[in-house]
Amino acid sequence: MFDPVLLRTFLVVAETRSFTKAAGRLGVRQPTVSQHIRRLEEAAGRQLFARDTHSVDLTGDGEAMIGFADTILDGMERATTYFAGPQLRGRVRLGASEDIVLGKLPAVLSRFRRSHPLVELALVVEMSHTLHQKLRAGELDLILAKGRPGDEPGRSIRRESLVWAGVPDHQFDVTGPIPLIMHPMPSITREHVLQVLQRSRRSWRMACTSASISGLRAAVLAGLGIAVFARSLVPAGLVELDEGLPELGEVEFVLTARGTPMRGPVTALIDAILAETL
Repeated sequence: MFDPVLLRTFLVVAETRSFTKAAGRLGVRQPTVSQHIRRLEEAAGRQLFARDTHSVDLTGDGEAMIGFADTILDGMERATTYFAGPQLRGRVRLGASEDIVLGKLPAVLSRFRRSHPLVELALVVEMSHTLHQKLRAGELDLILAKGRPGDEPGRSIRRESLVWAGVPDHQFDVTGPIPLIMHPMPSITREHVLQVLQRSRRSWRMACTSASISGLRAAVLAGLGIAVFARSLVPAGLVELDEGLPELGEVEFVLTARGTPMRGPVTALIDAILAETL
């Protein structure tokens, strides 16, 4: 009933709220975009956009059409991929640290599953140190985790500065022991921070330990102390602190596979991850 070409045009207009911008993104002329929307509205029997010379807004039916269009196009993509020819088959056991999972990785894995529907993907979320151990033990095929620059094998995805994080109005005696909120051992970040404090001759006390980022965040929000995160991964509600605290250096995010040669599904997942800036 609904032409996928018309649905794709509709989704671009819905995102940009502009027929002109949609035409530029799709590489067609604006009258073509208008024609596509008109034909889709005729097929639906409903008005999808309320538009005038100044604005383009979705109607209630237009809002509903977004969900239907996404579902229809996703189904067509999966069907096309499935019947396109020889398919990649197998199983990939992927390990990822929690901070990576909270970013763009779920979207990457979703696209990978649509492109390779016959690959069984198993995801394990653990602390980075534990993931490296599981990889060495043969319990995982591929991990995406933290490591200290130069310490862990694998391909570097990115490096980031580690920063102290607390609540905006947090105050503590910078001359006294630093109240730390950290993951329990073994933890790459915790071990690194304690080494920095030792070299800086700074005293500290462990105010809270939690194996989850949500637990660390809750403890910081409660005012129990301060935590350490990669700069781009500081949780909502917390801010970077610089009040007389030692510099923490960098953390590296690495993508590491188990052994060589790598099997087809593992190689395909590596390519999918590397194609995205996580």
